[in-house]
Amino acid sequence: MSASSRVASPHVVCIDDFRPIAERRLPKAVFDYLDGGADAELTLRENCRAFEDIIFRPRCAVAVAQCSLKTQVLGFDISLPAMLAPVGYSRLMHPGGEVSAAAAAGKAGTGYILSTISGHPMEKVKAACPGPTFYQLYLMGGRPAAEAAIDRARKAGFSALVVTIDTPVAGLRERDFRNGMKELMGTNPFAKIPYLPQMFSRPGWLIRFLLDGGVPKLHNVVVPGQGPMDLVDVGAALAASTVTWEDLRWIHELWRGPIVVKGVLTREDTKRAIDVGAAAVSVSNHGGRQLDSVRPSIRALPEVVKAANGKIEVLMDGGVRRGSDIVKALCLGARAVLCGRAYAYGLAAAGEAGVTRALEILRADVERTLRLLGCSSVTELNPSYVEVPASWK
Repeated sequence: MSASSRVASPHVVCIDDFRPIAERRLPKAVFDYLDGGADAELTLRENCRAFEDIIFRPRCAVAVAQCSLKTQVLGFDISLPAMLAPVGYSRLMHPGGEVSAAAAAGKAGTGYILSTISGHPMEKVKAACPGPTFYQLYLMGGRPAAEAAIDRARKAGFSALVVTIDTPVAGLRERDFRNGMKELMGTNPFAKIPYLPQMFSRPGWLIRFLLDGGVPKLHNVVVPGQGPMDLVDVGAALAASTVTWEDLRWIHELWRGPIVVKGVLTREDTKRAIDVGAAAVSVSNHGGRQLDSVRPSIRALPEVVKAANGKIEVLMDGGVRRGSDIVKALCLGARAVLCGRAYAYGLAAAGEAGVTRALEILRADVERTLRLLGCSSVTELNPSYVEVPASWK
């Protein structure tokens, strides 16, 4: 049975059903890059588990004739309160990569955020998505490369910049070290030899990978005089491109459009984001891939919402696997959520068809949850629909 057929199978009824398909399709190094987190992966696991602590308080005996899932993010209409988060190395998961994900988002009526660590040029990605498309900016390659990327993003029609602030260095993702991810993406052929069996164990993936040209360059990080950066030691590149609050002021002046600060977990950083002119923040711990043992995103959300005090929009990402997770985040004050692994598993399993199916599942989940809560619109959700542990307050 093909990957596309499996996506259409009745056995793919929730996001978690994509994970084993992705694991069977991808080499171990690529799958674990997608699936893994930092250090002991405590935050990675807690991101998902923490949603279990939130209990619904439904309004029963309520007939919901029509259910609206529409909302706005930064003034842009989306038909589902979930956008696709930036996911690096997407082209290694499927040749269509970012283009396929953006196309699926656009067809679903929602938005897509393109990672700097992309194997496809931003112009091609934007052309695939008629909906709101944001660009996640890392300062890889220094300010000259960032300035060129900002100018390209503006000309291509990107609507906002997303600046991630939690990567002064890359987190220690132990699975990547054990699997030889750095060696496999590097240029030393001898260093690859111990890890080649895992590639040959996935012949379908390997053929598609080779036909796609092998390891792609970072087409959106063009270093003056050098051309596109190689997709090799991204960790070292991130360490040399730490984003500071002064950098955010500079980016805001250069971009002159809405900026989302991603990686906020505290009231202090929320207030600083407001001070530098951000239009929104995303409550995020980088999917548990940076500093381990920080709070799960959903638990940090109420503190950030309170600190924002309606001055800027609040988004959230981390651990979202079900439509009920999305509804819980909205009840606690998020305008919308950003989904990463929830669609990336689908992308790895079946390309654009997998992302489309993931969005269909989330949409159906959100609508069903709203109807069971007795609520007719996502914009009407509020804290009265949930009960959270006393310790969260």
